[in-house]
Amino acid sequence: MQVLLVKTSSMGDVLHTLPALTDAMNAREKIRFDWVIEENFVQIPTWHPAVDKVIPVAIRRWRQHWFRKSVRAERALFKKALQKKHYDVVIDAQGLLKSAALITRLAQGIKHGFDRQSAREAFASAFYHQRHRVDKNQHAVERLRDLLAKSLGYSKPSCRGDYAIRSAFVAKNRPHDPYLVLIHSTTQEAKHWPELHWRALIEQVIKRSAHLKIKLPWGTEPEYQRACRLAEGFSQVEVLPHCDLQAIAHILASAQVVVSVDTGLSHLAAALGKPNLTLFGPTDPLLIGGYGQNQMSIVSETKNMADIFVDKIMAALKQHIL
Repeated sequence: MQVLLVKTSSMGDVLHTLPALTDAMNAREKIRFDWVIEENFVQIPTWHPAVDKVIPVAIRRWRQHWFRKSVRAERALFKKALQKKHYDVVIDAQGLLKSAALITRLAQGIKHGFDRQSAREAFASAFYHQRHRVDKNQHAVERLRDLLAKSLGYSKPSCRGDYAIRSAFVAKNRPHDPYLVLIHSTTQEAKHWPELHWRALIEQVIKRSAHLKIKLPWGTEPEYQRACRLAEGFSQVEVLPHCDLQAIAHILASAQVVVSVDTGLSHLAAALGKPNLTLFGPTDPLLIGGYGQNQMSIVSETKNMADIFVDKIMAALKQHIL
């Protein structure tokens, strides 16, 4: 069975889709997926054994200059790649009008997606041949597992979902000095933890475990500057070089423990099964929190990230720090 999956962004949403592919792979012999995804995340589907082809799309970039000649040419090439194959099933797991109208509509095959009550944008359901009711009051991973099970005609397993990517990174690990990764960056200002709190945490970790190194990843120039401020004066703290997702995954896979804000890399740590303590302010971990083994959450009762204090994090970390 040949399936086209449309799940373009964000990083966390993309990672949340992987356990559904594992379910399908186990339930349907010889099922294979092609995956339409935003160009920034094309590495992620390649990690899963059920994915054959990744079809990049660049809606985020294109919409800034939609009618520019170069963009029109890119869109034409994307359409050609999308329509190169007729699929047995096309599944729009995005549930947005833009994904349905600009991508799913063009694909060849029986189109499945969320119904009006289940989709994030109700009008998206108009572009599907088959519409499925999926309970919104469950974790995003379980919603996607439900959608693929209903679209492909099998019963969703009752066990916890398996991302099926960990072995690709753990198998390549090398001996290393123990280290902690602090994921300090997120795109939403309200989800940031104050820099003073981060530095206080670093000081407490070093005080408790003098041999433990600390690594700080970053993706943009402002994130790099923040990492440098957090590392200033601490010889055990390393600001990492700029890394692609593949390299970051290897770094996370070898970490002893991760502390993160609610952001895409936090979900990557979860997908790799790393002990991961995630700090939540305005967002709800019950619906979009870390999914999998060794995932812990600290939630601000006031929804204000500044009200999460270092002593609470240290108490949670003690079982993981040597």
